[in-house]
Amino acid sequence: MSTKTWWRDGVFYQIYPRSFSDTNGDGIGDLQGILEHLDHLKGAPDSLDIDAVWLSPIYPSPNFDFGYDIVDHEAVDPAFGTLELFDTLVQECHKRDIKVVLDLVMNHTSHQHPWFLESCSARDNPRRDWYLWADPLPHRRPPNRWKSAFGGSGWEWHEGTGQYYYHMFLREQPDLNWRNPEVRERMFQTMRFWLDRGVDGFRLDVFNAYVKDNLLRDNPLKLGRRPYDMQRHIYDLDRPELLEVLQEVRKVTDDYPDRVLVGEPLGSDPDIAARYAGDGSDLLQMVFNFDFTERPWHPAHFQRAIRRWDSALHPNAQPCYVLSNHDVSRHASRFGGGENSDARAKVAAAMLLTLRGTPFLYAGEEIGLKDTPIPYIEIKDPLGKRYWPFFRGRDGCRAPMPWNSSQHGGFTSGQPWMRITPEYATRNVEAQKQDPDSVYHFYRKLIALRRTSPALLHGRWLPMIAKPTRVLAYLRECADQTLLVALNFTNVPVRVNLCSALPPYRWKLRLSSSRSGHERLRGTSTRISLDAFEACVMERAR
Repeated sequence: MSTKTWWRDGVFYQIYPRSFSDTNGDGIGDLQGILEHLDHLKGAPDSLDIDAVWLSPIYPSPNFDFGYDIVDHEAVDPAFGTLELFDTLVQECHKRDIKVVLDLVMNHTSHQHPWFLESCSARDNPRRDWYLWADPLPHRRPPNRWKSAFGGSGWEWHEGTGQYYYHMFLREQPDLNWRNPEVRERMFQTMRFWLDRGVDGFRLDVFNAYVKDNLLRDNPLKLGRRPYDMQRHIYDLDRPELLEVLQEVRKVTDDYPDRVLVGEPLGSDPDIAARYAGDGSDLLQMVFNFDFTERPWHPAHFQRAIRRWDSALHPNAQPCYVLSNHDVSRHASRFGGGENSDARAKVAAAMLLTLRGTPFLYAGEEIGLKDTPIPYIEIKDPLGKRYWPFFRGRDGCRAPMPWNSSQHGGFTSGQPWMRITPEYATRNVEAQKQDPDSVYHFYRKLIALRRTSPALLHGRWLPMIAKPTRVLAYLRECADQTLLVALNFTNVPVRVNLCSALPPYRWKLRLSSSRSGHERLRGTSTRISLDAFEACVMERAR
């Protein structure tokens, strides 16, 4: 598509507000902290120059699941600020041409939400059916075998009314009943509340869990590592009725010009996830595919993931890609590399920002930030507490952002809510901006190249190596431009043959992560050479 659309052509930047910047010394990041660092994102000569921010939940919450258990969907948690401050943030973002996307959690609420307190007060309460209640089986067994994604049964006994309620996640996060029209309309009202305040769209948390089987049938069993993985989730996820629900959700945002919906599916493989984008006209504009967060550092694995996602999506649907977020280990840690960590981070960045689709960055990856080691006694994530030491939780990827080399990395003047990276004295935003060869400046160059390259914005993706072992290489091509992206995944220089069908174009170098790469003249051969961990982009000379 050649028509410019902000969410197709732009670069998204996810902010985990608790860990971005604290301005009042309580150790928790806040909206004012985001405001004070907007120049890092856009508007200053050395800014990253992104196009949209996605804010993880900012709503009032008792924080059993750190913001994803909500007691009021139409307010701001006092720890982050006020509604008025949020309005100011939106206005200031828009002045810089930054769109604002909110994380919208509509599958469940907090168990302290007024709706749930009403629902569990009596069986005949008008809001009883707003949640999923069911009678026990004989001997007070749960209604079925559905498991919680966070461990244990998905059903919690409520002594006061003699029934179970269902929770896909923590027992403190009861699921809403999306089969109830009143629930749907109330959530649509919440969407309008934020859209009226100028929000440009929503990231829909675990949207494919909205609708459950009305007969509460048991999921078939399969092999898996933990009880939740030992079921095929055909009755508690991805129900056929969900498509109608998503069409209704889309209609709400379509009443507002130029808004976007980005869906986060829980546990869906790419073939299922692609359904929810449809042809882009009446479902979600984009759906996350998390294949990249599970791939080892090998070009063949990434090429297979790209091919599969491209083939699963409708030709008119927009792919989107992510390497890190608040739920998975940061890719600078996952991909490892020791002293080559930054070199690998540049290769990963080049892949993310040159593929066909919308890239999503996670705050900190632009400086090559790794997971912060969190000792067991300090773990806050309920998943980490439950599954330690087999899974160390999500705290490491949610640790505070280091801005400079001062105490606590300039994140806070108080005691941070979670320990900061031990590397903060040398790995921080200020230090990266002062180093012209840093990961940060390579991200800036990639974003600038992407913004001005029609082939990267709208061109097709064509792999150039059938079975890559060391190098991932592909063309991005449109009528006006042909680019060749070549990424060396190894720590040794390589020479590699490209697809034999590729004409012997003459290439000129547009960008390289290697110092010597800038000095080498590229010829007309389909055999190219790359330095160790070199990421380069070349343009066909016309």
